[in-house]
Amino acid sequence: MNDIQVTVWNEYRHEKQNPQVHSIYPNGLHEAIAGYLRKDSRLKVRTAVLDEPQHGLSEEVLDNTDVLVWWGHKAHDEVQDDIVEKVQQRVLDGMGLIVLHSGHGAKIFTELLGTNTPSLKWRDDGEREKLWVVEPGHPIANGLSDFIEIEKEEMYGERFEIPAPDELVFISWFEGGEVFRSGCCYRRGTGKIFYFRPGHETFPTYHQPEVMQVIQNAVHWAAPTEGAEVTYGRVERDREHQASL
Repeated sequence: MNDIQVTVWNEYRHEKQNPQVHSIYPNGLHEAIAGYLRKDSRLKVRTAVLDEPQHGLSEEVLDNTDVLVWWGHKAHDEVQDDIVEKVQQRVLDGMGLIVLHSGHGAKIFTELLGTNTPSLKWRDDGEREKLWVVEPGHPIANGLSDFIEIEKEEMYGERFEIPAPDELVFISWFEGGEVFRSGCCYRRGTGKIFYFRPGHETFPTYHQPEVMQVIQNAVHWAAPTEGAEVTYGRVERDREHQASL
């Protein structure tokens, strides 16, 4: 089995501008995520950030990425449209995409889902979240118990304006009573997409092993797999097949 090539992408703005965020993620959210994933010998992990040339997502990087993990929040509009188009095409061609937390507003997520920035309720007061597993047989839930409890997180609440997921793995409950579809799987082209809700920058969510286990599981689920050859457009009739009928 070949290694899975993973690129963890992050804006890397909050960590440089907000002392509280820097204290939690001194090397950036991307390095916190990548550091955990690097413990898995089957994964080869690099990072990329917004302010690098081509946002760190050159054709060479994308061509050598099996799964792209995406965290964005305050600078969605700064992501260049031509880079979004290249990422989108790679997903359609089979690259996996994992979109985290406020990445629901990222251009790449809205383009692939065919929607405007998805609307939702939110409250960043730091309250308890129970992330319930509602599809226990799903590979992304491998190794988990019935739920993950996060002591302090930002609340996201329904209605969440997204297309109905192909598979729903997690639903969140918050202290205020709100619920949220927090683990949503989609297929676009031959690529797989997973949206995972937790991960507000002012809370140490990406230091929690159960949360990171979900991301690790999702990387393996989203990795490209061999399938049937895909063709498009006009094709000639198969004369040998016709003759055998």
